[in-house]
Amino acid sequence: MDKITVNGQEYILASSVVPNERAVNTDGLKYVIVRTYSAGVFAGYLESRNGQEVVLRNARRLWYWSGAASLSQMAEDGTTNPDGCKFPCEVDRVELLQAVEILDCSEKSRLSIYSVNVWELK
Repeated sequence: MDKITVNGQEYILASSVVPNERAVNTDGLKYVIVRTYSAGVFAGYLESRNGQEVVLRNARRLWYWSGAASLSQMAEDGTTNPDGCKFPCEVDRVELLQAVEILDCSEKSRLSIYSVNVWELK
């Protein structure tokens, strides 16, 4: 992938990402979006699943998104409006109960989710 560095921050050029390439980390964990029954929506690396119990690593809650019509579009294309999204900080590990949907993410989607600045109350 082609990369550039701006102000010490490394970016991957969107044109170098294969749209249907699935996001997998060096440990072979898939990057996914998980919708739960009552805890909301999370994106992260799928460590395990046992029925409706899911463990994600390096996970962010997708509290509010803009620039994608649905979670399905978010999983494929990411967001076209990262400034309009509210994704809090990443946590190392989260155990989610009552998962009702797990979507595999493309590499394009993962990069898009990572591009959203951390949302926090000031």
